[in-house]
Amino acid sequence: MKKVKARPKPRTQRQPKAEAPRRSAAIKPVWTPSAQAIESAQITPFARAIVRMYQLEDHSYPAFYQWTVDNPEAFWSEVWDFCGVIAAKKGATVLVDGAKMPGAKWFPDARLNFAENLLRRGDQGDAFVFWDERGLQRRVSYSTLTSDVSRAQQALKALGLRPGDRAAAFIPNIPEAGMLALAALADGIVWSSCSPDFGSSGVLDRFGQIEPKILFVADGYRYGGREFDVLERVAQIAEGLPSLRKIVVVPHLRARPDVAEIPKAVLLDEWLRKFAPEEIEYAQLPFEHPAYILFSSGTTGTPKCIVHGAGGSLLQALKMLKLQFDVRPGDRMFYFCTTNWVVWNMLFHALCAEATVMLYDGSPFERSGNILFDYAQEERFSHLGTSAKFIDSLEKRGLAPIETHKLPALRMILSTGSPLVAESYDYVYSRVKKDVCLSSISGGTDIMAAFADANPILPVYRGELQCRSLGMAVQVFNEAGEPVVGQKGELVCTKPVPSMPLGFWNDRGGEKYRSAYFEKFPGVWTHGDWCELTERGTMVVYGRSDATLNPGGVRIGTAEIYRQVEKIDEVEESVAVGQLWPPDNPTDTRVILFVRLRPGFVLDEKISEKIKTRIRANTTPRHVPAKIVQVADIPRTKNGKVVELAVKSVVNGMPIGNTDALANPEALNLFRNLADLAA
Repeated sequence: MKKVKARPKPRTQRQPKAEAPRRSAAIKPVWTPSAQAIESAQITPFARAIVRMYQLEDHSYPAFYQWTVDNPEAFWSEVWDFCGVIAAKKGATVLVDGAKMPGAKWFPDARLNFAENLLRRGDQGDAFVFWDERGLQRRVSYSTLTSDVSRAQQALKALGLRPGDRAAAFIPNIPEAGMLALAALADGIVWSSCSPDFGSSGVLDRFGQIEPKILFVADGYRYGGREFDVLERVAQIAEGLPSLRKIVVVPHLRARPDVAEIPKAVLLDEWLRKFAPEEIEYAQLPFEHPAYILFSSGTTGTPKCIVHGAGGSLLQALKMLKLQFDVRPGDRMFYFCTTNWVVWNMLFHALCAEATVMLYDGSPFERSGNILFDYAQEERFSHLGTSAKFIDSLEKRGLAPIETHKLPALRMILSTGSPLVAESYDYVYSRVKKDVCLSSISGGTDIMAAFADANPILPVYRGELQCRSLGMAVQVFNEAGEPVVGQKGELVCTKPVPSMPLGFWNDRGGEKYRSAYFEKFPGVWTHGDWCELTERGTMVVYGRSDATLNPGGVRIGTAEIYRQVEKIDEVEESVAVGQLWPPDNPTDTRVILFVRLRPGFVLDEKISEKIKTRIRANTTPRHVPAKIVQVADIPRTKNGKVVELAVKSVVNGMPIGNTDALANPEALNLFRNLADLAA
């Protein structure tokens, strides 16, 4: 076993030449943090302490990042101490089998509780603020939250649930979701959730694999001015989950929903009625005790059940929130998300930074597209998280929050889910807020973290992700498995990190896990993103590598096409896929671009030529699609991601296995047997 001695003095690590910002004079940032912002950011004292304690000769940020990668044991130990992990025991050993990936073990002697680290505060300050389409609905103080968690924990104990049992939730993004998750985590019960817009088969595809003993549900949800009752689906779900001992219904649409037809069902207040708040007993569990089961959102096969450990999830949350996002006690953090997305977990984790978690459930385009900015203004958001698609939609709607809203507290705008195009940076800084750190981040469900991350002390470059995340040995590999800079390739992580999955549920022997991430480059995590590491240390993401286009043997990232197409006024959204060509004896692929146009427009030769001209002028002739086809809708996941692979499969006559992951599976029919693609 390797042990970290007290603050060792490692050999000074120098940054490779590839990291030097040789083009910084030619390409200017669109935002630069002020000296005051740098000085007040939490990452600043942390980095200074590292420089001092480990006697780094190079004080530059690239050298600091490289130190975090070259010294993983020391780095993660310092994150533990600086961020104040609450634990019964840390232990002297940080990493065992660090050369193995997968197989490395972190903090093997540690004992801690995830929920205890989130419930650090017990005061009357806001823990949760909840808005829906109607505006403010509720505030929940830390004190009230702690009391509710105590009662729910007692109820779980009375039901006989033990550490390692699973609790599932079919619930919108409301305060009860976080409260019930905390109660489960306090006892070491594994939490898993999905949003109530899933159909019953989609829920069973997920929860049926993990056999939960308790199911938390809401009676329904609101979206786009409509109410959706889900209790009929809950009854169907209950029939398919024989492992359930109890179904707890959270009233959301109505005060007293009728649950008489649902077996083993009880309303939340009735379930908690006989328990009074008392001091919470936090189970002290190993670092790798499972905390979450998250699900992949692919369209092939049943969803993968990705198991994440408590310790790794906590360390990454603390690092990301405190050092990368600079979330401080009293900050008010928002991210538009649903409970089936890892971003919900990330938002929920803001409690460990002693912040207020700002919740929203419903359409983000209510109040003529202004509701989220109304929310941000009234509640003084410090962090606003959203998606590239949302920002693009704001621009196309002609909205200018900089003219209509006052956002003095807003320090950071975060975007994830898909690459943020360069023009969206222009829009944010000209039409939303000038002095704000706009950071597109990239990571995901698989890693419970980001590979490319926000950073409050670094500049923002148009169309680029600010930096590689601290402690994450991120590189870009070419097809030969060689690291490259300034070239497109596969995003990889070459060293283990604490938040890598414990594995997949019921994947005995770990074959599916290894195949998912370690097959292409053995011993190296391959994430599936097609991207570029710039000479400045920033990153550009071009799309999923498994959805890259390959006409004539040249790989093209789909995001390169979307960057051009979706800035055309007539285009609402698009999806580009490769069609095997010719169909009867395919020897190549050709690029097919499907476009959904704004209301009132029809694809004609003029619009087609406009699209092709823009693509050709701003990329290369190889990017120009062989065919452009108008469609009425484009399939996307429930998280809003366009599903390129599903469209590609339909276009090429291949089967689709899992349409329950889609918000609009019927849209796939629009791509079948198209006459336009026969010639």
